[in-house]
Order: sequence, then structure tokens, then C-alpha cells
Amino acid sequence: MADLIPQEEITTQEISTEVLYLQDKAQIDIQISSAKAYPRNITRSVENAIAIATMDKKTASTCTYSVPRGGKAITGPSVHLAKIIAQQWKNMRIESRVIDIDAKHITCQGICWDLENNIAIKTEVKRSIMTKTGRMNDDMITVTGNAGNSIALRNAIFAVVPRGVTDKVYNAALATITGDISDETKLLKRRKQVFDGLKDAYGVNETEVLSAIGKASITHVTPEDLVVIIGIGQAIKDGDTTVEEAFRREKTNVASRKEAVKEAKAAANQTKAQAEPTAQKTEETKPEAKAETPETNKVVFEEADIYTKIGNCKTIEELTALEKTAPKDDHDLAVLFADKKKELAKPAGELFDAKGMA
Repeated sequence: MADLIPQEEITTQEISTEVLYLQDKAQIDIQISSAKAYPRNITRSVENAIAIATMDKKTASTCTYSVPRGGKAITGPSVHLAKIIAQQWKNMRIESRVIDIDAKHITCQGICWDLENNIAIKTEVKRSIMTKTGRMNDDMITVTGNAGNSIALRNAIFAVVPRGVTDKVYNAALATITGDISDETKLLKRRKQVFDGLKDAYGVNETEVLSAIGKASITHVTPEDLVVIIGIGQAIKDGDTTVEEAFRREKTNVASRKEAVKEAKAAANQTKAQAEPTAQKTEETKPEAKAETPETNKVVFEEADIYTKIGNCKTIEELTALEKTAPKDDHDLAVLFADKKKELAKPAGELFDAKGMA
């Protein structure tokens, strides 16, 4: 009976790297040929991108993000807007992937290739996978990797698409986000909607939201501030930041400092206990033990965060030197360096005359 059942033959075929290269090259050549044969219509691409980004307030709200960096909020176009523009700009290949995971960081790569103009940009983003209790679990590392992929892809797309195109679509989205706030009544209503939305979604109170944007009272919140607040909410949703980082940073810093003081005191007591037996042998060793104790108790609250270092720069020269050591592909850093240069370049009397958004 077994002889009646036909036996399947499984054969394997080894494909050389040259064959794989030629296959990939053929696909790319076809895409480039199609891009040349059907070039983009810039006007239509921009109009279509604006139409999608402004179709409603919910869609427009996803087009911006805000994250706290160096004591201020960095606001800009989000990965969702980047994808809308890439779709309508056409004749592009985009991708993002995780390229490395080490003990403390995950590295993500974004690639954007304009086939029509034959220009390709590759960007990399590194995110920490460490928490206060140690290394993240596998699920959280995956979530962090997805967020890093989004940031890397956003940076790559905006590095290829002309800035003028991005700004035009982005500004249209911002106008849709705030809506009609032509009078005080409409502004109050919109303001209440935004604050209540954050409270319901993330459990933050009015004081925490005001602290994040540097305002003392809700009556001081402007339409521009509403854009920042909505952007922070979107950044939390996308994984660019966290509720604690955005709204409770000061509380977190205070807790970290208290913990540092506690650890320093424990270390000082341990050092003192170890030094006492030696101090009892001779009187000459007592000054040495006393001299070591203050040094051990000394706690320096220097933040290794490069964003804080940027905020502490007092001169253009100091800022330029720091910029040389910073990652070149970080969009948030680039914005913060540019803003700080403008601030340092202004005379002292003009620093608080006006606020602009890059």
C-alpha cells in the first residue's frame, strides 16, 4: 500500500549573491524608468498633501509633535505628515528598520530615495532601552524600536523633500488644528477641549500642562500654545516621549536627586566606617579621614543630557564646540541648536521681544 503513495522529491537550489544583486538591480531600474516616464506634478502633489492633512481636526492634529528638550518644547512636523507628503510626492522608496540592539541602546535606520531625482538619504536614530529598574523586557524593546523607526523615517523623508513643500503643508495643518478662534469665546472653548482631552487621555492636571508650556495661568495660553500642547499629546501617542517626561519632568528630577543624595550619604557612611579602625591607631591619620568625608559627601548634579548642555551654553563658540560632538542625523537636536544660535546671536535686549517658531 505504501508503494502506491507517490513520494515527493524536494530539491534545493543555491542562488548566488550575483543573481540576487541582478534581480534587485532590475527592480530598481524599472522603478527609476517609471519615475522618469511619469514625473511628479509638484503643484498637484502639494495640493493633494494639504487636502489630506487638513481634511479634519483629528487628522491635522497627528501632523505635529512636541517634545520637551533642554527646558523648552521642540515642535515640528510629525512622521504622520511625513508619510502623507511621501505618498503624494510620489516616485519614492522609503523604509525603516532596526539595525542594532546592544546592552543599553537600540539603533534604527530610515531610508528615503527619490527615484525621479536620484537622491537618497539614510538616517539613524539611537534610543535607550534602559529604565530605572534595569533593561527593558522584549515587548518594551519592540515598542521602543517601532518608535525609533518612525523617527528615523521622518528624518529621512524631510531630508529629501524640499523644506518649502513641508512648511506649506505643515502650516496648513496648524491652521486646521486651532480651528476658528476668532474671538475670546471660541478660544476659551477650544482651550477647554484641549485641556480636558489631555486629562481624560493621560490623567494630567491643569498645573502640569501649564508647567510643560511655561505658563502661569490658563488665561495666558495662546493659539500657538495650543498647537504645542496638542503636539505633546501626539508625541506621547507615537512613543516619542512619555507622560512623565512631558508633564512631570521636574517631579522626576527631584526624586532622582533625592535618591542620589541618599546613595551619596550611604557611601559616605560606609567610607567613614572603613576609615575608623585606621584612625584609632594613630592621631596622624585623623585629618586624612576627615578630609575624605566631605569629598565623598559631595554630590554633583550634572545632567549628561546633551539638551541640558545646549541650554547652558553662553556663547556661540561654546555652542559650536558642543554641536561638533552631537549626532548629525538627529532632527530634534538640529532644531534646538538652530534656536539656541538665534538666541545667542541676539542682543540681550531683544531676547524677550518676540517668539518665533522655526
